[in-house]
Amino acid sequence: MNQPASSHAPESREARIPCGEAWLYGDLVLPAGAQGVVLFAHGSGSGRHSARNRQVAQRLQHAGIATLLFDLLTVQEEQVDIHTREHRFDLALLTGRMQQATEWALAQPGLQHAPIGYFGASTGSAAALIDAARLGKRIAAVVSRGGRPDLAGPVALAAVTAPTLLIVGGADEEVISLNEQAYAHLQCEKRLEIVPGATHLFEEHGTLEQVADLAATWFNTHLAATRSPGVQHDRHTPSL
Repeated sequence: MNQPASSHAPESREARIPCGEAWLYGDLVLPAGAQGVVLFAHGSGSGRHSARNRQVAQRLQHAGIATLLFDLLTVQEEQVDIHTREHRFDLALLTGRMQQATEWALAQPGLQHAPIGYFGASTGSAAALIDAARLGKRIAAVVSRGGRPDLAGPVALAAVTAPTLLIVGGADEEVISLNEQAYAHLQCEKRLEIVPGATHLFEEHGTLEQVADLAATWFNTHLAATRSPGVQHDRHTPSL
């Protein structure tokens, strides 16, 4: 259910998000009449300038959804992480930052009562799902692209109430297995989509476009929807 693009150019704002003694920076884009806002939780070695996340964000904006792309790590933390990889798997740090970014977004003009969605990649998927579990029905939908939802752990996964879409490349066999393990623990409305021929970063022609379309459809369906009680088990895996 895709909405036509607005004739008005989206409003763009710089995001300066206070997180304790640190500041996180990002970009908030608000299409006219946005039906909700999606926060992007990037993976290792990535940030708000990620071409892949920006492509997905633009697709969501075209569908009438506001987006917040921001850096989960400071510049100094990124420099350390390049050498030590110590921050990209620090889920306590990442989930705390994600929650503070959510609070910041909800304080922005025009978004105080907006439905919230999370789009996570790599370890950012785990952070998004942990926060979705913590915030309960305040989070309307979650999408994971080539993510590590398994790192969220069985307890957090079982506590997620937001409809969750896991997207994995068909050639990313190890991550498919990890997503299937996480999928088994989810008790919410859920779907696992395998994009045929795609590797971990969805660099093959047309594969990232498929991710963006799947995400836009999922968020359009669920951001404004009233969730009914019960659990849906909807797993669709196209033949490779």
